Amino acid sequence: MTPRELRTDRLRLHRWTDADRAAFAALNADPVVMEHFPSTLTLEQSNAVVDRAEAAFEKQGLGLWAVEVTESSLFAGYIGLWQATLEAHFTPAIEIGWRFAKEFWGNGYATEGARVVLADGFERLGVDEIVSFTATVNERSWRVMERIGMTHDPADDFDHPTLEPGHRLERHVLYRISR
Repeated sequence: MTPRELRTDRLRLHRWTDADRAAFAALNADPVVMEHFPSTLTLEQSNAVVDRAEAAFEKQGLGLWAVEVTESSLFAGYIGLWQATLEAHFTPAIEIGWRFAKEFWGNGYATEGARVVLADGFERLGVDEIVSFTATVNERSWRVMERIGMTHDPADDFDHPTLEPGHRLERHVLYRISR
């Protein structure tokens, strides 16, 4: 059974509510936050991510958790597990990912939340391996991957199949962690 929330010392990771949608849309519309993605998201696209996350929780028991900083009760972003659907040498796979509003960067929230999400994936879901990937230029994210114990083999790096050859974000690093 999927829990309604996960907690750390400073964060509450919870299933999405309608109250989270506006802050999530603002985060996804921020070009600084979305620097390492092909584009920002519209309100409709942002809401579709929330809808897919909730559907994944219902069908698979995993998904993207809305993240709230408990001290302020402010929506900060998301962290979660996701079925990696792109065609690549490492798929099918379960991916861990995160996205935070820039005012929450530099506080260790992604690392803290990712650790509890990894534990949930390994313990409750029984996943054997979890991957994470990002554009090679996204140093902030791959540093989080390293802090949560993931390892990188340069032989696993790949060109993202949905991006045009030569796109500035085409080359991706892949990190892995096993139970």
